[in-house]
Amino acid sequence: MQRPILLGLLLLCATGTAAQEPARSGGDFSSNLHVPKVPEGVILVKGAWASASDSSTPVPEGGGVSHGVFADPYFGLRYPLPPGWAQKYAGPPPSDSGYYVLAQIGPANGQDGEGQGSILIAAQDLFFTPVPASNALELIDFNKEKLSQDYKVERGPEPVAIAGRTFVRFDYGSPVAELHWHVLATEIRCHVVKFVFMGKEPQLTDALISELANLALPAAAGAVEGKGGGDVPVCIANYANDPNLIERSDAYFAERRFNAVPVRIIIDKEGHVRHIHFLSAFPDQAKAIQDALMQWRFRPYVRDGQTFEVETGILFGKPARTLTPAQASGDAVND
Repeated sequence: MQRPILLGLLLLCATGTAAQEPARSGGDFSSNLHVPKVPEGVILVKGAWASASDSSTPVPEGGGVSHGVFADPYFGLRYPLPPGWAQKYAGPPPSDSGYYVLAQIGPANGQDGEGQGSILIAAQDLFFTPVPASNALELIDFNKEKLSQDYKVERGPEPVAIAGRTFVRFDYGSPVAELHWHVLATEIRCHVVKFVFMGKEPQLTDALISELANLALPAAAGAVEGKGGGDVPVCIANYANDPNLIERSDAYFAERRFNAVPVRIIIDKEGHVRHIHFLSAFPDQAKAIQDALMQWRFRPYVRDGQTFEVETGILFGKPARTLTPAQASGDAVND
C-alpha cells in the first residue's frame, strides 16, 4: 500500500485559530476557482504553501512530464525520459530551505526487483540553503563530507561534461543494501539541479546516465557559474539590501506566526518588483508581503553598460535551521 504523503505540516507550528482565506489555485491570488483533483493516497493539510504573484511567470516547481519528456520552463530544462520509464510520483511542495523534488521517475511497469532503479530530479535553492555552499561543486563536496560511514564513496566529486555543460558527478554506494547512487549536479539560476540515479545494476545506471546527453539546458548552466543572464534574470544573493534598495514598505501581519517565509523576487530593469514567488507561506502572510514588496524600489542593475533584470531572495520571519560550525566542517557526519 502506498504510504500517504503529509503536505503542509508547517501548520503544526503555527499559532492562533483565526479563519484563513481559502487557498487559490493557479499559483497566484486571482479569482480562479478551478480546484485540481487531489491525487489518490495524498492528505492535504491546510497551511503554508508555495504560491506566486502571477501565473504567467514560470516557477521552479512548475515542471512536469508530458509525452515522455520532463520539461521545466523556469530552469530551461528538457529531459527525454528513457524508453519504458515514466513519472511515478508528484513531489511535495518546496521546503522552507528551498529544496524541490521536481520529478520521481521509474520503470513504467512498476515492478521492483533485480535490474530496476529510479531517477530523482531535484533542486536546491542556494539563497536559502542552510548548507555553506554557493555553487553546485561546493554543495556536492559538502554532501560527500557529511556522508554517513555506512556508505562508501565510489567516485568523485569531479567535474564532467554533459550536453555541452559542466556538471559535478558524485557516486556512492551501500555495501549492505547493494545499492548505488550516482549524483550529477549543475547550477541554473542560483539553484543546484540534481539528477540522482539509484539502482543495483551498474549496467542499467550507466545506460541511463549516458542518455543525459539528450538533455536540453540553458546556456547559463554550469558547476560553478549558473547565475542567469541573457533571456532570464541575473540571480544575485542579498540584492535586496542597501545600497540597492532605495525605497521600501514594511509588511504588517494580522496574526503572529513563527514560520520562515522564503521569497524570491524578480526586479525589472527600472527597479520595480514584477514577480514574487513564495516558497512557503500562509495565505495571509503572502498577501501582506506581496502588498509591501510591490512598493519597494531598487537601483537598476547595470553591468558592462547594459541593464539587466535581477532575481534575488528575501527571508521573512523565523529563519530555517542553520548548521553549527562543527556540522559545517563535517565533524558531525552522522547527524
